[in-house]
Amino acid sequence: MSYADEIHDKAIELGKDCLRMTTAAGSGHPTSALSIIHIVTVLMHDVMRYDPADPWNPASDRLVLSEGHAVPAVYAAYASVGGVVGRTREDGRVLKRDDLLTLREADSVLDGHPNPAEGFPFFDAATGSLGQGLSVAAGLALAARHRKIDKRVFCIIGDGESREGQNWEAMDFIVDHKLTNVVAIFNCNGQGQAGYVSEQQSADSVAAKCGAFGWHVVRVDGHKPQAVRDALVGAAGTDKPTAIVANTIKGWGCATLQDVSNHGKPVPADKLDAACAELDDMRRTLELAAPKDATIRIEMPPQASSMTQKPNRCEAFDASMRAAGFGSALDKRVLSTRRAYGAALLSLAKADERIVALDGDVSNSTFSDVLRKAMPDRFFECKIAEQNMISAAAGLAAGGFIPFASSFAKFLARGYDQIEMAQITRANIKLVGSHSGISLAADGPSQMSLHDVAYFRSASGTDNGFGAPVCASFHPCDAVAAYHCTIAMAKHRGMCYMRTHRPDMPILYGEDATFSVGGFHTIAEGSALTVISAGFMVHVCKQLVDKLAAEGTRCRLIDAYSFPFDGDALLNAARSASNRILTVEDNYVGGLGSAVAEAAARHGTMRVESMTCSRIPKSAKTPEAILEYTSLSPADIEKRIRAML
Repeated sequence: MSYADEIHDKAIELGKDCLRMTTAAGSGHPTSALSIIHIVTVLMHDVMRYDPADPWNPASDRLVLSEGHAVPAVYAAYASVGGVVGRTREDGRVLKRDDLLTLREADSVLDGHPNPAEGFPFFDAATGSLGQGLSVAAGLALAARHRKIDKRVFCIIGDGESREGQNWEAMDFIVDHKLTNVVAIFNCNGQGQAGYVSEQQSADSVAAKCGAFGWHVVRVDGHKPQAVRDALVGAAGTDKPTAIVANTIKGWGCATLQDVSNHGKPVPADKLDAACAELDDMRRTLELAAPKDATIRIEMPPQASSMTQKPNRCEAFDASMRAAGFGSALDKRVLSTRRAYGAALLSLAKADERIVALDGDVSNSTFSDVLRKAMPDRFFECKIAEQNMISAAAGLAAGGFIPFASSFAKFLARGYDQIEMAQITRANIKLVGSHSGISLAADGPSQMSLHDVAYFRSASGTDNGFGAPVCASFHPCDAVAAYHCTIAMAKHRGMCYMRTHRPDMPILYGEDATFSVGGFHTIAEGSALTVISAGFMVHVCKQLVDKLAAEGTRCRLIDAYSFPFDGDALLNAARSASNRILTVEDNYVGGLGSAVAEAAARHGTMRVESMTCSRIPKSAKTPEAILEYTSLSPADIEKRIRAML
């Protein structure tokens, strides 16, 4: 039996499994799976170097399925090679062919789209929100290079999703960083969901674009096994990343499924046998010999060690600031939270080889350039392409690193979809948004992040399935807090977000103050009422609280710097202050004020009022001017407190 016959024969059997599992699930995408069935068969039965019994081995070649809805093809191939599934090695078990019929069930490891967190570790990231897979592949390739692991990363991309701009962000990034171990495979079957793809996504157009982006391009018939194999194997011998543009047929082998109207439609149970018979008829069409078990040619990778050590003890705050070049500011006790973040990043990287940083062309503003200058091999410049940066960070995390990805908080909003996919993956990434809130003033609202607190806080109250919040967030008010919150982020297993600010502000905390996920600190004691704030606004509130105290009205001031906070503990701290709370924050509603009000509603005895930005901000020359413009000045806060009293 020739190689081509052997692959055709196996593809037919796997194709029938794709039909059966989607029919059993009552949903899914069998036609998309059939379009990549030969590509997947060649990859997983021959070309990829991996150990099906140990999908956690970091030395293995990796496959990223950006076209996530076509995943039944991978599930079928993985079962055929006896691949192991499970959340950990300890609970791993071999995926049986019968398990395929559990596709999309609540207790199945076979989600409707790739999701390693649910027990399918062959994949490194959740995909299915289209256009993101190549960025994840880039992150995996970076991780392999940094760990000096010789492996390749394959990524299958649909022609329809190639319209997404993130693909081209990733292609630029991969060329910039000379990641020649990445192979992008474009599945050009000509069909989208609602109709045919645009001519701009035709195989000819995709190939021309890839060539223009500096990639080595190979055109193949995606259903000719030897041609597919030659393209995949040949990619290893080029000095450029390779893009394989494969012409395929959606619903290959089943003529009755090839109409454009069949996207996302499983075969009805009463027509399943007929559809499988069509695939069997392909044996005669292809003049195949009698079916037999395909030879599995998988080459085993070496066993690579995992990066599992815990961070060593970081430098003390003062020493870290001076090492980063901030000694003069430290002596004046006035330092921005963004500068402290940069110093903490360097301190962490010195202590832990897993710490790396990515930035979107603003490292001299976020101060991640502190690490870039001192340890350039631990820093990856992503340029102005935040979506790619976030997904690449997820790939780096899957490769064993703890990536800190930073940009202006406003610009991270472009990547909220990518952030949510990383949350589904349970990627251990750390996001830092600089220039947050309104305190940068002069640059105006296009540079200010006002939705981020509510967005990230919404993910803090849900368990990620591993006993941690989906995303923990931090909003430090001074340099000491920012330094220790950055270290807390590195130690926390799971996604974190931290908000930092542009202005240099007085240091409020002693250098040995402690900060943790969900923590808060009382900055001023009082019984008149409780003011709860975070970040830059803590300083504004402190100014007003100090003034009122001098006049004989003592208010308690709490710095609630992290979500998810302990609502009961926070309310207990506020209870002795007349059961009245005022929250103050320089963003839109849905953040701190909403969280405190929800906690108070469970008790029924607290009165909570909140102050947020009252209008869309604009440019102003000073933070004081923009606070006045948005009704958050000390005078505005004082007026509200006096009204509450």
